[in-house]
Amino acid sequence: MKRQLTLAGLFLMITFQSGFAQKNLNRDQYLITDSVLIKTKYGATLSAVVVRKKGITVPQPAALLFYIYSNLERSLSEAIYAADHGYVGIVADTRGKRLSMDKIEPYEHEQEDVNAVIDWIIQQSWSNGKVGMYGGSYSGFAQWAALKHPHPSLKTIVPYVAAIPGLGVPMENNVFLNVNYQWAFYVTNNKYTDDPINDDKQRWRNLREKWYESGVAYNKIDSIDGTPNPWLQRWLKHPSYDHYWQAMVPYQGDYSRINIPVLTITGYYDDGQISAMHYLTEHYKYNPNANHYLIIGPYDHFGAQRGGTPLIHEYKVDPEALINTKEITFQWFDYIMKGGRKPALLKDKINYELMGANKWKHAPSIEKMSNKALRLYLTSEKDGENYLLSEKKQNNRFAVNQVVDLADRNSSNNDYYPDPIIKKDLDRTNGLFFISKPFDHSVSVNGMFSGELKAVINKKDMDIGVVLYEIMPNGEYFELSYFLGRASYAKDMSIRQLLRPGIEETIPFNRTRLVSRQLSKGSRLLVVLNIDKNPIAQVNYGTGKDVSEESIHDGGIPLTIKWRNGSFISIPVLD
Repeated sequence: MKRQLTLAGLFLMITFQSGFAQKNLNRDQYLITDSVLIKTKYGATLSAVVVRKKGITVPQPAALLFYIYSNLERSLSEAIYAADHGYVGIVADTRGKRLSMDKIEPYEHEQEDVNAVIDWIIQQSWSNGKVGMYGGSYSGFAQWAALKHPHPSLKTIVPYVAAIPGLGVPMENNVFLNVNYQWAFYVTNNKYTDDPINDDKQRWRNLREKWYESGVAYNKIDSIDGTPNPWLQRWLKHPSYDHYWQAMVPYQGDYSRINIPVLTITGYYDDGQISAMHYLTEHYKYNPNANHYLIIGPYDHFGAQRGGTPLIHEYKVDPEALINTKEITFQWFDYIMKGGRKPALLKDKINYELMGANKWKHAPSIEKMSNKALRLYLTSEKDGENYLLSEKKQNNRFAVNQVVDLADRNSSNNDYYPDPIIKKDLDRTNGLFFISKPFDHSVSVNGMFSGELKAVINKKDMDIGVVLYEIMPNGEYFELSYFLGRASYAKDMSIRQLLRPGIEETIPFNRTRLVSRQLSKGSRLLVVLNIDKNPIAQVNYGTGKDVSEESIHDGGIPLTIKWRNGSFISIPVLD
């Protein structure tokens, strides 16, 4: 399985090109304080950098970036950019980082500490009492963490590719992933970042492969590496989305109290897009009048933080999709905190680039991106090497059978990561392939696909993968979106409900990636249904025990699945 691994996986925050490297600073233009210490009421100490433009005599709003990747040069660059755009620039370090002598404990204190920084800001003579926050990945999470208990002086947030601990990282839909295994070492080994550890790609690649081949339990994966990973072990004690995770960011009714404007920015091919979209959908679910905007296009985790790249995973991006995330952020700050004009791109709440059409589209809600849901049922009828998808549910009772030997290490299942986005061929040695009839006219796939699977299995659990492709008229496969999730958490990610062997179960899913793509006449949709078994994530052997405690010895007899009629995929389209 091919999986692109970047310097810090889902969490690394991109360094923006502000043109102000520390060595080139003209310090005469700025009032710079790079060793601020902020004491919180909880007894912790945070460090920060503050930059103001000289000659400003009136209080100003503040632009706050709160992050864990402590780097003084980066902090100065960010704060100076803010100062040049009419704000007091502040970059605060996570508890325990840079000048803080506290323990580094990722995720666990941001909902307290960010608001402590805001408290400090508004007490300063240069503050006009207004604070806006921005930044990507971990910094996006920190913004939402602050809104667990909204601070009256926090006027807006602009989270890019925001992470959600427990829902997107280090596990996705209750499946722990290996892509970020090294991240805890990277951010907790010292007061800054442990770049040599993080950059040792061969070490982490070998770890994944050796663990998979060995078949040892997931909670012993660090024994394969030879270095204890205490943070992973702490997280593994919380395989459900329980109170530990719920305390970190807004949860359910907490969203009803979030009334400030929000601008979310993410990408179709951002690994962590489900986190960013979860914040947005939950915000609107519990606060229907939320003032929450979205910008989304053909970006990956890093591209979204700068506004895209001409080429992503070998796909040539539409020129119209390329934007400047940082410029839009400060235009938004001006709009919210200074009464300026709304950024021109924001013509409605949902602003998305239609891939293949080279144009931006706008809708008042995610639901309004499409005008119908194309419900396609799985069938047992064959079309060559594929099964057919049908707009009509079959009346006859049928089953499409699948067998997966979870103890077999000569193969892997579920190749879902979109790299490259366009493929000439697919691996057909595993999984089930379901194809639609060709479209007789151009149509757009706009939104997040979902579905409901009906299955009878011989075990108590399984991890499911569903990948959605466009088969273009030239026969190539364009990956649109995918899903990975644990069946026992399909109905409630906070409570595990094991499957009953030999009994038909209904397994709904909806936390997929949003996408917008113009399909041409003659294109077809392809759904690949599979079971997850590979070095990228835990292997769920289906015993019903904590998956982290299962080993290859729990594989036993192969997993057998009877996918039953009534199973369907729902795809939002705009005719």
